[in-house]
Parts: sequence; structure tokens; C-alpha cells
Amino acid sequence: MTYHHLATRFGRNAHQISGREALDNEALFRHVPSVFAREAHDSRSERYVYVPTIDIVEGLRREGWFPFFAVQAVPRDGDRIGHAKHMLRLRRDDGIGKPEAAEVIIVNSHDGTSSYQMFAGVLRFVCTNSMIAGERFEEVRVPHTGRIQDQIIEGVYTVAEDFPRLIDATETMKETRLSQAEQTVLAEASLVARYGEEESPIRPDQIIQPRRREDVGQSLWQTFNVIQENLIRGGLTGRRQTADGRVRRSQTRTINGIDQNVGLNRALWTLAEGMQRIKAA
Repeated sequence: MTYHHLATRFGRNAHQISGREALDNEALFRHVPSVFAREAHDSRSERYVYVPTIDIVEGLRREGWFPFFAVQAVPRDGDRIGHAKHMLRLRRDDGIGKPEAAEVIIVNSHDGTSSYQMFAGVLRFVCTNSMIAGERFEEVRVPHTGRIQDQIIEGVYTVAEDFPRLIDATETMKETRLSQAEQTVLAEASLVARYGEEESPIRPDQIIQPRRREDVGQSLWQTFNVIQENLIRGGLTGRRQTADGRVRRSQTRTINGIDQNVGLNRALWTLAEGMQRIKAA
């Protein structure tokens, strides 16, 4: 995705905004209003402890963490739009000149569809690709009960403690070379992660085709990034068989849904780490 200061995208099930500079409250409010909800959705009980996400963002800004990306789901029930699930990616503004930056990803809602969740992630500046680390990295979930604001801030630092290991993992992947057959195996496993038991509309060789010159190569890191971008951003021409047996051409869709984005990203990272362990054995 190419942009100057800000990039916005509106899908059927998500609104999102990203910037090369930290997002201010005006930009956040315009595109992800549920971050600013002042009370929980009417469906929540009295036991539900409500902390506006913007209060967490302000607390993290004071700690030196800034949002550079935000997305909000668009629920089918229009009554929930101001309380819907949202995701923010925050990082310290010290990654200038580096190829990647470690991030903390926060997922939350104010309608009971999500606890506060925090994951470690990596932003790749050359293509603004955002990965989320797999199961072997720290994950924090804070339910909407008790004294949660301090737990959330503490959770961010718990996730951030994994940053050195996260960066080490990316460097190791950069040094690992894959054969064409190994790239294909990783692509096949990634298509299963994306489509499950359904027949994939695209072939493994399509998702290991780079979209830019910088991604041409045989390293595990390059291969993983190419697969991740092709599956998350979609736009690949494929074929699907209809119920009556006809074959129709179609384009793969962008992954906009927050849960699906997090789940697929983590699955792809886990597959890449699995390939790394096999190569190191």
C-alpha cells in the first residue's frame, strides 16, 4: 500500500487508517470512533468494567508508545458501531532508518465481543507489511473485570519484553535459505491456514511470487513476507468451482476482519518458525 502521510481503507467489515507519523486523536476519532466510546454497550451487565480505549492510548503515549495503525470492525448491528471491536498497532518512534520495527498490537471492544488482548508484532517498512508473532511469543488477555487499566499498561510491557527474541527470530529467518521445493511446501501449508478444508482458489506458486524487487530471493524471511502479503492483501486471480460444476475466475479478497487478520498472521508466523526449526535440525 502506497501513501504519503495517511492511508485509509474502508471495507465491508472494517475501517482502517495508518500513517508514517503517529496518529493523533482527530485522525483516530474520524476512522475508529469506538476507541472513544465513553460507556460500554447497553448489552453489558453491571459487572462489566469499562475502560475507554482512548484512556489506554493516552496512558501509553505518556509511556512513549504511539499508535501508527488502527482498524475498526463494522458490525452488522448498526447499534454497535460506536462500541465495535478495534485493533491498534503501537510502537516507539525509534525505528527510523531500520528495515523493521517491533510493535505491540492491542485488540479490544466495548460490546463484549473481546477482552483486552495484546500481541507482539513486526512492521516491515519497505511495504508497510505488519506481521503478528506466533504462539511461542508472549500474549496477554485482560478481561473486563477488576482493576484493569494498570493490568493493560503492564501487559504492554510484558509483550515488549519479547521484542529482542522477536528481532532475533527475524534475523535468523533472513539468514535461512530455502530451496524452491521448500518454498512450495511453506506455500501449501499457508494455503491450508488460509482456506482450511475448502479447496484453495489459487496455487502455491502464486503466493510465492514477490510484488516488489526487494522481496526477490530465497531467504525464509523473504518467502514468509511474500506469502503473508499475498494472502492478507488479496487481489490474486484464482478459480472456483460452483455448485453446478462450473469453473469461475475470481479474485482473492483482502483480509479486513480483525479476528481473521490476527489468526492468519499468527498461523503464518508459526509455520515460518516451524520451517526454521526444520532447517536448523
